[in-house]
Amino acid sequence: MLGLEKKLTLYGFNNLTKTLSFNIYDVCYAKSEREQREYIAYVDGQYNSDRLTKILCDVTDMIGAHVLNISKQDYDPQGASVTLLVTEEEMSDDLIDASCNRGRGFNGLVAKESVAGHLDKSHLTVHTYPEYHPDNSIATFRVDIDVSTCGKISPLNTLDYLISSFDSDIMTIDYRVRGFTRDVNGKKLFIDHDITSIQDYIDDKTLETYDAIDVNVYQSNIFHTKMLIKELELQNYLFNKDVRELPPKQRLSISNSLRREMIEIFSGMNIY
Repeated sequence: MLGLEKKLTLYGFNNLTKTLSFNIYDVCYAKSEREQREYIAYVDGQYNSDRLTKILCDVTDMIGAHVLNISKQDYDPQGASVTLLVTEEEMSDDLIDASCNRGRGFNGLVAKESVAGHLDKSHLTVHTYPEYHPDNSIATFRVDIDVSTCGKISPLNTLDYLISSFDSDIMTIDYRVRGFTRDVNGKKLFIDHDITSIQDYIDDKTLETYDAIDVNVYQSNIFHTKMLIKELELQNYLFNKDVRELPPKQRLSISNSLRREMIEIFSGMNIY
């Protein structure tokens, strides 16, 4: 794990904003329109707003933050959204805005007696987008996640947990550090930790299962990684079907269709 090798002495508060954003895609083969609708209903239920809230609250604990407010919604016909406002340093109840629920009333979440406050403004959001087309036998499920932190908190250490929380065939990950802070001598600091690639924060065993490429703009503190799963185990992509029921030629055709869909999503363009 990379980090700050030499501790910096800052003047005042660390104003740097560190934002981790990524899209996760799950791909499935569902031949008929009915099967596609059933898959969308299944995955929509698996990743409803309650489960997404639990995932974001776990991330909040991992980065050492405290929940100020939770907002969540399941949509009709499909999709869900969750937003958490979080903060780091302790503050008394009378300083917390009355509109903040501090996570009270949400299953499995215990509101902390003291929550963070001061200048460290952070948020976590997740949105889901199930998708299919009747002329295509492939359905997709996309998850968009943003973790934006300010102060000493870094979102990079949550990457492995977030990746493992979803079925991830394709991932597009962005990390950016914005703003500046100052040291005690008044010198501007535009980043406060060492980083050469987002991949440095992903477990080696996870990286072994994906093809990954980087596009980084170091002078702007912008880091971009795309990942595509290497091996395609067909049974894992069939919805309510057993691969043994399919003749070899059809298995090959389905595998090729799935791989083409993944490559186009990974590339961000229509290729085939």
